[in-house]
Amino acid sequence: MPSVLSISSSSPLRLRSFFDPRFPPRFHPDPSYQPNPSSDWLLVQTEARSAFPEAFVRPPLCPQLQHPRDRDRIPPSRPIYPRFGPGCSSIGFGEAVELGPLRVQKFGTGLEFNNHAWNKEANLLFLESPVGVGFSYTNTSSDLTAVDDRVVAKDAYSFLINWLRRFPQYQDHDFYISGESYGGHYVPQLAELVYERNKDRQKYQYINLKGFIVGNPETNDYYDYKGLAEYAWSHAVVSDQVYELINKVCDFRADNWSKACMDAMGIVMKQYHLIDFYNIYAPKCNLAQTTTTSPAADDTTEAKSKGRLKGRIRMYSGYDPCFFAYAEDYFNKIDVQRSLHANVSGKIQGKWTVCNDSIFYNTYKYTVFSVLPIYSKLIKGGLRIWVYSGDADGRVPVIGTRYCMDALGLPVKTHWQPWYHNKQVAGRFVEYEGLTMVTVRGAGHLVPLNKPEEALVLINSFLMGNHLPTHKSCMSIY
Repeated sequence: MPSVLSISSSSPLRLRSFFDPRFPPRFHPDPSYQPNPSSDWLLVQTEARSAFPEAFVRPPLCPQLQHPRDRDRIPPSRPIYPRFGPGCSSIGFGEAVELGPLRVQKFGTGLEFNNHAWNKEANLLFLESPVGVGFSYTNTSSDLTAVDDRVVAKDAYSFLINWLRRFPQYQDHDFYISGESYGGHYVPQLAELVYERNKDRQKYQYINLKGFIVGNPETNDYYDYKGLAEYAWSHAVVSDQVYELINKVCDFRADNWSKACMDAMGIVMKQYHLIDFYNIYAPKCNLAQTTTTSPAADDTTEAKSKGRLKGRIRMYSGYDPCFFAYAEDYFNKIDVQRSLHANVSGKIQGKWTVCNDSIFYNTYKYTVFSVLPIYSKLIKGGLRIWVYSGDADGRVPVIGTRYCMDALGLPVKTHWQPWYHNKQVAGRFVEYEGLTMVTVRGAGHLVPLNKPEEALVLINSFLMGNHLPTHKSCMSIY
C-alpha cells in the first residue's frame, strides 16, 4: 500500500505514518482499510534544506487490487520511479490519476481502486520534483530560482541515495526509471548520473539501475517541434498555408526563433487551444474554475525564450478531460492534507495545484535542447531502454519521437509491426539494437490514463524483457 518519504530541513532522520490512523484517507474505497506500518505513506526527514514528498507503492496486498494470476506470485523486485515536469506533480498526476493503486474520483469526492495500477508489476516510487512542486518546499528562496535539468537530476539522485539508506532492503533490487513529457529529459539525465556514479563504488553508493522507459517524451527540440508542426498539419488542425509558412520561416535548430516563426507557431497553438492539445480526439474540459489552464494557450509566442516554447500548455487529457481539476479539489481538502501530513510546516502558501506555473513559466532555466547523446551513451552501457508514444498526442507527437529515434542511427532488429490487446491492434513497435519504440493506438499524452490495460501490458513486457504480443489471438492477462 502507499508510502510517502520526504527529505526536509536540518532535523534527524525520523519516520511517521503518512496515512495517520486518527485521520484515515478521505472516502477510501475500502471502509475496513487500516494503515499498514510497513507499507503506508511515510515522511522521512534528514539534514537538507528542501523537502521532497514522495509516494512509495508496493505490490497489492488487498485481493480486490490483485489479479487472480498474481495472488500466488512472488512480489516483483523492481522499484520503478516515475517522473513528470517541469512543475507538475508526480503524485497529483501519476499516482492519483494515472497508474497508482488509488485514483481520485470525479469532483474530488474521494478515492477509487485502479484495477490497472502499475504496482501489479513493480514497486512504485513517485517523487515531487523540482522543489516547489506539489507539497514540496524549501527553506532557501534561491532554490526556487536556480532550477534546471542539472539541479533536478542532482536532487533526485541525492533523494534516491537517502531513500535507499533508509530502506536498505531495496538496495539490491532491479531499479528502473520511468516518466513522461518533460520527464523525457529528467529520466535519461538521472539515469546517466546514476550510471556514471556507479562506476566509482568507493565514492558513491551503488544503485542497481537496469534501464528506463519514457512516454511521449520531450527529447530533442528540433525534432520535437518539427514533429509538432507536421502532426498539426497531417491531422487537419492547421491549413496547408500555415504549414507551408512554418516550413518557410521557422528554423527549429536555432536557439532563438524569429518573430515570423513565433507568429506562425502561435497560429498552431491557438487552434490547439480550441481542442484538447494532449489528446486531440478527446473532449476538452470546460470547467471554469480550473486554475491550471494556461492563458498562454491563446498566445504562446510571447513566452518564447532561448529556443524553447515556454507556453507549454499543461498535459491535460483523458477519458474525463477534467481529471486535473478533480485532483486539485481532492488535495486541497483540509482533512486530506491532515491525513497526508501535508504542509505541516506551513511553508506552502496558497492553493495546492497539479502544476506550478510559476516554475514552468518564470523560474525554470531551459538549457538542454537534446538528450539524444545520453541515449547513445546508455545504449552502449547496456541499459534496457523503451520509448512509448500515444498516437493522439499533439504536444509531443509520435512523428517527432520517430524522428528522434531515427536520428540515433541504430540498426533495426525487428521491423515495424503491430502489437495486440484483446484481439485488437493496440499499437505498433520497432526494435532497434538497444532500444524499443512503441506506439499506443488512440492514447494521448497520458497513456496510462487513456489506455490503462494496454499500458499495463506495455510495462509488464518492458520489465520482463519480453516482446509485446504480436498475435491477434493473444488475450489480456489482466
